[in-house]
Amino acid sequence: MTGATFAIPDDTKEKMKALSWVNWSELVRRTFLLQLRERVKSKEEQELIKWSVELGRKAKKDSFKRLLAELSPKKRKELFG
Repeated sequence: MTGATFAIPDDTKEKMKALSWVNWSELVRRTFLLQLRERVKSKEEQELIKWSVELGRKAKKDSFKRLLAELSPKKRKELFG
């Protein structure tokens, strides 16, 4: 898992210290994930994300095929055995 650092005001940090039993990392992580799900909830947004991911995959695949076709048979054999 990747870490992230956030800046908060000093007075907020002092208030957080008073609630030492709270796992702030877990609270922020869950809140972030809930917000993210809310924003990606609509069917239109999900379809747009799916479409854009597929478009990216196709573009990469087409680029790879084009680059592969530009290689000489000897170089292709060197690279792929």
